[in-house]
Amino acid sequence: MVDHLVVTTTTPDRAAAAMLAASAVRAKLAATAQVHGPVTSYFWHLGEEGNGEEWIATFRTTSERYAELEAHLIAEHPWTNPEVTAVKIAAGASGYLRWLVETTKQGTD
Repeated sequence: MVDHLVVTTTTPDRAAAAMLAASAVRAKLAATAQVHGPVTSYFWHLGEEGNGEEWIATFRTTSERYAELEAHLIAEHPWTNPEVTAVKIAAGASGYLRWLVETTKQGTD
């Protein structure tokens, strides 16, 4: 069974988030992507507390395409160890979920 996923990453600026969103959709690793921000993040990094402005990119994909999307995001991301997380979509409109699966199938135009 194919799971439907929401995948999230954060970037240092809008341009990086937009580039990841566009390139993932272009490669059909995600059916759609949105860029949100800016947001203020609070975190631990290299043993120190920090905060900063970030942009969020969210993607809709399937479990079948997740590994490729994750690899793409990590390879193209400006940070060395970026956040890339995924959560399952518990429910959704059946037509939308069918579209998500069809759009991200390998070899489709």
